[in-house]
Amino acid sequence: MLVTARPLVPLWVALVLAVGCGPVLDLAFPDTNIWMLVFPGLAMLLVGLIGRRIGTAYLVGFVAAESFYLVHIPWITKFLGSFPFPVDQVPLIALATFEAFFWGAGAILITLAYRWVPRAFPGMAGRVGLLPVVVGGVWVAREAVTSTWPWGGFSWGRLAFSQSESPLSGLLSWIGSAGVTFVIVVAVASVIEVVRLVSLRSATIVVAASTVLLVVPAWQMPTEGTMSVAAVQGNGKAGYFDAHEYGDLLVAQFDATQLLRAEGKRVDVIVWPEGGSDVDPLTRQDGANAFDAITTQFDAPLVSGVITERDGVSYNSSLLWQDGEAHDIYDKRHPVPFGEYVPAREFFVPLAPDLLALIGRDYRPGTTDPVFDISGITVGINICFDIVDDALMHETVDDGAQIIFAQSNNADFGDTDESVQQLAIARIRAIELGRSVVVNSTVGQSAIIAPDGTTIDSVPRYTAAVMVDDVPLATGTTPATLIGRQFAWLAILLAAAALVVARISIGRRRA
Repeated sequence: MLVTARPLVPLWVALVLAVGCGPVLDLAFPDTNIWMLVFPGLAMLLVGLIGRRIGTAYLVGFVAAESFYLVHIPWITKFLGSFPFPVDQVPLIALATFEAFFWGAGAILITLAYRWVPRAFPGMAGRVGLLPVVVGGVWVAREAVTSTWPWGGFSWGRLAFSQSESPLSGLLSWIGSAGVTFVIVVAVASVIEVVRLVSLRSATIVVAASTVLLVVPAWQMPTEGTMSVAAVQGNGKAGYFDAHEYGDLLVAQFDATQLLRAEGKRVDVIVWPEGGSDVDPLTRQDGANAFDAITTQFDAPLVSGVITERDGVSYNSSLLWQDGEAHDIYDKRHPVPFGEYVPAREFFVPLAPDLLALIGRDYRPGTTDPVFDISGITVGINICFDIVDDALMHETVDDGAQIIFAQSNNADFGDTDESVQQLAIARIRAIELGRSVVVNSTVGQSAIIAPDGTTIDSVPRYTAAVMVDDVPLATGTTPATLIGRQFAWLAILLAAAALVVARISIGRRRA
């Protein structure tokens, strides 16, 4: 079988494809949510990488990343609208460019895979079988790095996060988010090779395998009772530059909670979002009085987000308040770098003093366990950015969580796609972990999601409302919880081993 190292397309075409793949990939994610576009979007990038040299491969990958992130996460600068252009776009451009460096490195490895694997394993199994697996493993490895490093990484934009409502969502409970990303890349790379080889037999195999993957049902997690939850969306002025007085957020949440009286139902817990109170009940008596009033009025514990300062250190915290005191505290594990704290402040602040001066205090990453015991029910607690952290989400279930509260403050992002993208990730976590997820935001979009990913309840954005529902509890374990992380590592190690073996084999043949 002839194996060519020539590029499939000229460099200028590859760059056009790279620019175009970003918007196409973005359309696969919410709010548009045309999930199937992830396949042609990825194909546009891979076609441009086949046969490239190392330098041009890096360029194509870099351009594709810039194209994708600039249209996928423009919401990160929404709250800077008061700043003149282009200053207000600096965070977006900086983050997109930083991620592009990693995409470029991954593109080099993918190009080397297309160069080495077919030469070392020139048969049909090597081209249609092993090569796509190596490409998929490289992509998963790149996502793993960018999702964890540096400063906790940036997980937004992982391919699996586009599949919350697709037929592939059932796979999430079996192989997890990394596994679904792997399947997507392998499928696209396999189709590309089939088209290149014009092989009817291989096409039949690929189509059959793809059809099976599309009809795999989600793992059926048995539920064990329910928890009556009242999740409050206060619609307070919670944005960084919103004009509000001290205590306004507490008042907004307090007032919205009064809507619970009309329900005429006793609940097991009341949940306020991240930033639910701007008055710390640990240090302010008026805050403690307000929390006491809620727990007494409705005879239920209150879980609320609040900024706490303990021993001179600031934390973005969630408190379990009952009987006049905080029974438990969870401190956000992953404060947002350059949003909630400035890493290496002495280095970065001089580079953008006007912008970084806005971050007046640095929240320290928490070390407390991510679960609360509420009347004998173990509740997982995650705050905003925590929801994208694979390790933390698995730790939550490992610690016995029967239900997950995902508290968030989306006020800085207005009516952009951020809140619906985050909601999609929460739905993916529900399916992956087999747990109900209560997504509770200051301004929305808030929802309660069952372990199978269906929506139990929701409220629109910028509406003061209370969701009151009997939410299913679960204690079982999905296959993704057991083997999802191992599956990802297996894919990465297999790709690395295949690349090394292929390179050594080619070297020996030359010798």
